[in-house]
Amino acid sequence: MYFFDSGGRSYPKIISNAQVEWFEPKSKEVNPDSKVPEITSWHILSEAYKEVAPKSDLRQNCVGSIFSEDVAAQEADMGIMKVIEERPSVKAVFVGHNHGLDWCCPHKKLWLCFARHTGYVGYENWTKGARIIDINEKPFSLKSWIRTEDGHLHSEVLLSS
Repeated sequence: MYFFDSGGRSYPKIISNAQVEWFEPKSKEVNPDSKVPEITSWHILSEAYKEVAPKSDLRQNCVGSIFSEDVAAQEADMGIMKVIEERPSVKAVFVGHNHGLDWCCPHKKLWLCFARHTGYVGYENWTKGARIIDINEKPFSLKSWIRTEDGHLHSEVLLSS
């Protein structure tokens, strides 16, 4: 699992060149043969989310229940998506930022997922919940679903293949 700071507030809303330059060799050092599945997470999504975002009622191949706002991506992509897309062991990217979204959509060889609105500040009318990520080692599987505050489960998706 890799967690990146995607900036915000007084910092640029990007995953920087320095982070990309750290991730590429570090991930090869930690997992040289890409045999161990990996996931990544950061707060402010990349432009790739705009590419796969469901358009109106056309939600083919995507799983989720709320599509309540437009995708608001980072100011620029400094190369993190290219590195992740080229790394066969990365299975999914999880982001927050757009709390009115909770979908997962396939993108190239991985899944792009939103976490959903979890807190009590803002977004008063939206049902609170969280994206649960279930990882099993042997045999490997990666599943995810939404659990709402009232205990309901929905939008389960198998993210491993």
